[in-house]
This record gives sequence, structure tokens and C-alpha cells, in this order.
Amino acid sequence: QVQLVESGGGLVQAGGSLRLSCAASGDTFSSYQMGWFRQAPGKEREFVASIRWGGSSAYYEDSVKGRFTISRDNAENTVYLQMNSLKPEDTAVYYCASTFGTATAMFPQDYPYWGRGTQVTVSS
Repeated sequence: QVQLVESGGGLVQAGGSLRLSCAASGDTFSSYQMGWFRQAPGKEREFVASIRWGGSSAYYEDSVKGRFTISRDNAENTVYLQMNSLKPEDTAVYYCASTFGTATAMFPQDYPYWGRGTQVTVSS
């Protein structure tokens, strides 16, 4: 069983930055493909970014490219999401997810393991 715990959310003004962290349990963290998703009120959960086992391949949703960076520290069993130039439309609950799947995973149904989420609010 994989357990994921997100942290780092909060309230920030537009143009500001936040770094989200996701701590994972299990000694095979390096085998997981990790993803970040977000869900705004009244909207479906959407893909934000993902990173593969070695950390060399990362994928981003178009609206966050150039502003968000996903990274991982396998020694610390942690994945990060650095969010810069935040916009009010980035406001959402952000979820960390993991999968042992080998294909690039960009949909919620690709991920069997989820954290409880952390709220990010960007004021204008």
C-alpha cells in the first residue's frame, strides 16, 4: 500500500510562488511514476504534471508549462511541484498521485494511489 501526504499549500497573491511537497511511503518510491493533479470547485480533476522514475522525463499541462516544475528526490521519497507566476485560475485543491504503470500517465484513472490534497488559493 502506498500512502501519500501533500503539504505546502496556502494563500498567495497573483504572481507569487509556492512549492508543494508530497511525501510517499514505501521503499520502492523510485519505481513509482508520480503525478500532480488539481481540482477547482465545480470542475473535474485535471492533470498538472508528472514525472517518471528516474526524474529525467517530465510532462506538463499546457497552461502551466514554463511556470511549474515537477521534481523528485528518491532518497527522501518526496516529489515537489514548484509553482511560479501563479494566477487566480490556478486556485484549486492539488493532489499528489502515484502509479507503477510504465506508460506516461496523464489521467486520474491511470493512478491508483492518491493523497488527500492541499489547498492552493491565488488572490488577484
